[in-house]
Amino acid sequence: MEVVVPFSPIDPKSRLSSVLSPAERREFAFVMLADVLDALERTRGVPTPTVLSTAELDRAGNASTEVIDHAVDVPVEVDDRALTPAVNDVLASTEDAVAVVMADLALATPTALGRLFASDADVVLAPGRRVGTNALVARHPDFRVDYHGASFVDHRDAATAVGATVSVVDSNRLATDVDEPEDLAEVLAHGAGAAADWLRDRGFALGERADGSVHAVRHDT
Repeated sequence: MEVVVPFSPIDPKSRLSSVLSPAERREFAFVMLADVLDALERTRGVPTPTVLSTAELDRAGNASTEVIDHAVDVPVEVDDRALTPAVNDVLASTEDAVAVVMADLALATPTALGRLFASDADVVLAPGRRVGTNALVARHPDFRVDYHGASFVDHRDAATAVGATVSVVDSNRLATDVDEPEDLAEVLAHGAGAAADWLRDRGFALGERADGSVHAVRHDT
């Protein structure tokens, strides 16, 4: 099996720009990547992943060399194309199973990832909360990805269309990808890795709005 973790080091996580500076967004993206790689490393039976990066990691702007080195101690392959063609080239280039795990799954744990890898279906999908696809395993030679829009639905249909068996992993930890400011509350509440520590070190904590909803608030440090 090949395991790839797509990653974009240039101006990542733009939807967090209301709460993090450009430099902070870059560093936070690397910290989340480190958490994902650590969870994969601790998942039994999973081979060393490859980071599929849209650019050389040393072009990551203000993310320090120390942060990069801590985050990535695995092979890195640079492919500057969009996510869909880059991943489809990986699928087309091997007869082995391919797993794709997104780099912003800050809540991922070996237990949750173990469920993804344990299924023997031709295509295993871990949907995101916004109907995307946060992780998958593809064993069918004709299955290809399309990460636009409601990709979970598209991937389920694509697998069925090529005659592949499909399994869906219902996991809050794999469903939570960190893209929006409201996602930070999930990391603070449930995260046990470097991403949660990084947020707390920069003054983030859980807060309650007047309507009783919970969100991440930032205090001066």
